[in-house]
Amino acid sequence: MEKTGLRADARRNRAKVLAAAEEAFAADGLAVPLDDIARLAGVGAGTVYRHFPSKEALFQAVVLERITQFTNEARGLAAADDPGEVFFEYFGRVIKQASLNRAICDALTEAGGIGFKADAGDDFRAAFGLLLERAQAVGAVRADIDGDDLRALMVGCLAVERYSPGSRHLVRVVVDGLKTR
Repeated sequence: MEKTGLRADARRNRAKVLAAAEEAFAADGLAVPLDDIARLAGVGAGTVYRHFPSKEALFQAVVLERITQFTNEARGLAAADDPGEVFFEYFGRVIKQASLNRAICDALTEAGGIGFKADAGDDFRAAFGLLLERAQAVGAVRADIDGDDLRALMVGCLAVERYSPGSRHLVRVVVDGLKTR
């Protein structure tokens, strides 16, 4: 998310820091030092600190941006013609993308949604929940699954992908268990 009111060079530096942080956090999660992010961005550590007072603030900005993208994508799919197909494709895409990015994976799997603002997490859950409800309404997804169940299943799938990379068949087992037919 771009911060308004900044000079053009400051906006460019902030964008470079966010891009470098996304790459670094994807690989190493919160363990990556801020100096490494500054080096990746081609800026000094002071520039990073001017935009983000702590590593946690930078992490939150990166994660918030990605969670917002997931949310917007779900909202855009809410009126799709085939709610069941859209739900399962979206579920799989979120699992795949999040499992490749340690920061996003960490944020989605933490109890209470640490790593991104509560309202962003609530927005994501609501948008994903709408896809679930629409898929259930057409009989594509079991009716006894709610948003909390869906989150737990997503966390389980992320754990499978994280600790057993390439085990896509295990995620398919979960997806098959969600289906009514």
